Amino acid sequence: MSGWRLLQDDGAGAADGPALDEALLHGFHREGDGTSQPVVRLYTYRSHCALIGRHQSLAAEVDTDACDELGIDVGRRLTGGGAIIMGSDQLGIAVAMRAPVQRSPRDVLRQCAEGVIAALERLGLEARFRGKNDLEVGGRKIAGLGLHLDQHGGLLFHASVLADLDVEVLVRALRIPGAKLSAHGIGRVQDRVTTVSRELRTSMTGPDLRPFLLAGFVQALGPDVQDGEPTVRERVVAADLTERYASPDWLDQRGGRDAVHSSALVRTPEGLLRIYVGVQGSALSSVMVTGDMSFLPDSVNRAEALLRWRPAEPDLIADTLREVLEPEVFGVGPDPIAAGVWAAAREAMERSGSLPVRLSGSCYFPDPITSQPSPDLAATETA
Repeated sequence: MSGWRLLQDDGAGAADGPALDEALLHGFHREGDGTSQPVVRLYTYRSHCALIGRHQSLAAEVDTDACDELGIDVGRRLTGGGAIIMGSDQLGIAVAMRAPVQRSPRDVLRQCAEGVIAALERLGLEARFRGKNDLEVGGRKIAGLGLHLDQHGGLLFHASVLADLDVEVLVRALRIPGAKLSAHGIGRVQDRVTTVSRELRTSMTGPDLRPFLLAGFVQALGPDVQDGEPTVRERVVAADLTERYASPDWLDQRGGRDAVHSSALVRTPEGLLRIYVGVQGSALSSVMVTGDMSFLPDSVNRAEALLRWRPAEPDLIADTLREVLEPEVFGVGPDPIAAGVWAAAREAMERSGSLPVRLSGSCYFPDPITSQPSPDLAATETA
């Protein structure tokens, strides 16, 4: 690829930030003259903004009262995926181009993701895919990925890379179950995610990552990149789209009904595990393991990620956990934990009926649930 345009900006808002990303797509619509250059945008949001995925429920993902108290702007982006917190400590990445006819969207996402992986390698960090849409370092998530193809032939790749993260703000702004249900909640968030600052043991911000990301995309895509600015037309389109992105109709729309959740208790020689499960139809939309022990091995995080969106079938759950978990984890091995996952999933499916569901959950944590038993949360105890 050649002839790429580089856009760099800081302090985007929850509405105008995603609006400009969408405006960049308009130059790649089929009815266009074909002269638009592919665009790489490296930018930050004002601290802080809470952004949910295209198909998520705002009420289910974000504590809007807390956001009002904290002065956090709330928005919905064009790409899918989970809820995220953005600010000066996170670098947003948008790649806009014409959708390649001869390649699958998944191939394009992986190629763009290689730019992020190459950037992290330049920082001395070894990143790899975690599931379909995440990158991890040392078993912890460090970046989220998303892709959107519009009906006119434009393609938008999104990524957010954690230079740093204020976990307390995250926990207050987003509806995250474990962080609000147990004394180890914030620690469990930190067990699941990491940042460049944490890995390098030095303070870094989103803008600090820009030269590394630019070099990473040059390595992955081979573009001839030239600094640029949004065109007059892009600014006009973005201004119009900002009104839509800030409107209640856009923010409050829902791609599906909320997920059905349940939980199970598993007693082990090392303590009591509580397993939270969300289901969509016959699939596991989320799995989270918490406990009253002070340490959970990294293999638990990997098991949670591997189970997500797998069929809720007891044999498959057991096989997955046997493959990932240690033979003796918490003094019991994988099978009792698999039984707990299945017990919670079965209970949720029994209560769900046709089971339309909310999608994705937080970008940093599984789907939210309430801390008290209710019609939306049942608890099952396994021996």
